[in-house]
Amino acid sequence: MRTANHAFVNQFVIYTLLTICFTGSIGLGTVWMRHQISITANANKVLEARLAELKRHLAETNTAIEIQQSPAVLRQRNASMNLGLILPEVQSVTESPTLRLVAKSSRALLNDRAVPVTFRLAAKE
Repeated sequence: MRTANHAFVNQFVIYTLLTICFTGSIGLGTVWMRHQISITANANKVLEARLAELKRHLAETNTAIEIQQSPAVLRQRNASMNLGLILPEVQSVTESPTLRLVAKSSRALLNDRAVPVTFRLAAKE
């Protein structure tokens, strides 16, 4: 009887140790996962800050380019470098752009296929 109780206690101790190890490994895995989540969140914050910085820098660069391409600056440079450039003429189109392009392409197609036609007229005597 004593060996049966002793065997039961040994099994109980083994199962208890296995349960403690299993729950400990789950706890350790949870801590490791939370640490990885924290590392990823910090990396995302750094990337977002870098992205915001790059967007700001891009906006500044675009502003500088727009300033340099403004008509007043271009006129001043034209005068200072004696380039003799003139301003382009701007024409407004009042018709539909689609109809205009269709007419233009139709003209090109019809001009390519044009066949000269000659007529003979009979003179009345």
